[in-house]
Amino acid sequence: MSTDISGFSRMMNADETGTLAAVNQIRKKIFGPTVAAHKGRLVKLMGDGALVEFGSVVDAVACAVEIQTAMSTRKEDPQGKPLLQLRIGVNLGDIIVEGKDIFGDGVNLAARLQEIASPGGISLSASTHEHIAKRIEASFADDGEHQLKNIPTPVRVFRWSPELDSNTQKSPSSVQLQRPEKPSIAVLPFDNMSGDADQDYFADGVVEAITATLSRIRSFFVIARNSSFAYKGRHMNVRDIGRELGVKYVLEGSVQRAGQRVRITVQLIETDGGAHLWADKYDGSLDDIFDLQDKITEKVAGALQPSIQLAEIERTRRKPPHDLGAYDYTMRAMPDAWMLEEQAAARALELLDKALEIDPDYPMALALAAWCWAQRSVYNWVADISKAKAEALSRAERAAQMSSDDPLILSVLGTVHTFARNYGAARVLLERAIQLDPNSAWALSRLGWLETYADRPEMAMKHFERAMRLSPLDPMNFNNLVGMGSAHQVAGDDKQAADLFIRALQERPNAHWVHRNLCAALLGAGREEEARKSAEKLMRAHPDMTVKRFKEAMVFSPDVLERVGKQMAVLGIPEF
Repeated sequence: MSTDISGFSRMMNADETGTLAAVNQIRKKIFGPTVAAHKGRLVKLMGDGALVEFGSVVDAVACAVEIQTAMSTRKEDPQGKPLLQLRIGVNLGDIIVEGKDIFGDGVNLAARLQEIASPGGISLSASTHEHIAKRIEASFADDGEHQLKNIPTPVRVFRWSPELDSNTQKSPSSVQLQRPEKPSIAVLPFDNMSGDADQDYFADGVVEAITATLSRIRSFFVIARNSSFAYKGRHMNVRDIGRELGVKYVLEGSVQRAGQRVRITVQLIETDGGAHLWADKYDGSLDDIFDLQDKITEKVAGALQPSIQLAEIERTRRKPPHDLGAYDYTMRAMPDAWMLEEQAAARALELLDKALEIDPDYPMALALAAWCWAQRSVYNWVADISKAKAEALSRAERAAQMSSDDPLILSVLGTVHTFARNYGAARVLLERAIQLDPNSAWALSRLGWLETYADRPEMAMKHFERAMRLSPLDPMNFNNLVGMGSAHQVAGDDKQAADLFIRALQERPNAHWVHRNLCAALLGAGREEEARKSAEKLMRAHPDMTVKRFKEAMVFSPDVLERVGKQMAVLGIPEF
């Protein structure tokens, strides 16, 4: 039997003396006497954990159940502090005895079972469950197979919790909501680690704000605040929460205050395997509590979207081909669609075409396909630029017909209208996307490009900078650097423009289309030798490039196109 205390490190950080006193009380009043009564041998204590050997598997499981039952019937703390909770794993297997210690695969598996147990619960291996069947009065739920750390083959797990042996509520394992196809997430109540119950309102406010912000992102399914707050004060395994709420991801967090300073810690967890996908912490002053709350919400929402998107892409890659649906093909296409490279866009279109064969009216697939066709037009990847623009517009309009209030789809349609020089329609669509989702970094980026093309570089810079601040992990940030460089180029500052184009190419070396602007900016900045090398790279990647084709693809103002075109011609790029 392997045990540990859930959240021990966090509680030690908040109240070391009180936590140690509570641990000692549990060992003295509950753990020690129960182990002795069931003829267990305490092999060793490990800080917040313990390893116990039994001569009988029935004694081991009966001991575990008695311990957790006693733990669940303790009185609440008079000061409202959360009670410590144990996680217990029990395994029947061979062990190696060396002195007073024990080792071996049987011990390792018990430890891994303990790691996936719910706080207040017990996890058993299938062999353990088989041997105790009908020999003790306790109910165990089949939790299916789990891939455990450093255990080569999947292990079938059975779970026990106090609720399973009472009629107070259904077993978490018996409740299985159908998950939506798109990413689903619940923002759980944050733990108040400040030792000040008055800080609960601040923690709850942050959770409410994050939930409301994520709810605006149409690509997410977000559990309503009332359902998530039902878990306040309940320390459960994320797998159980995932089953009860029917979500793939949960966001956990804690709030800790010291004087006028506050620290918010958040972590994104996949409910199927309990994997931690992303974590961060945010520090600030309580002088302006609502401003701090808004900043934290903005940063969390900006980081979550790409993190979940990456997790969804990875999940679909693990799926066998015969199980792939329209959503899976679209997720697989996603990274290539945002690479802004010719071959990547071609790969993305192949996958999106497969998605549209399954569901011809799938809005996300139509929108991404429109974006790939738009790239073909604006980056000089095809001979017939007009046809590529028409293909992009056709798909974008179909997507908007299917889903007229999705910020991503509105952004794609706005982008396509931008490339068609329909600036008025483009602005309405992009501003509508941002109104629906103020944290839509890509919509802000495309609005920055629109302002650049409209010769409003100062306004463009504000949009690009905000897009990068909202989504610091975004793979599209190199394109924001290109946009910022283009804004400086429009303003006549070729030196700053060249530096930003070079930074963008350092992040994405295969985005050869950037050299159209870079070679001209380098020449304007007086760096002629570098400009000629850039022009050579452009012609190697695009042998049929001409100034005329550049002007046909790009939608800068006529004055900017004329100025950049003349610089390209000086560098030897053919006029026609």
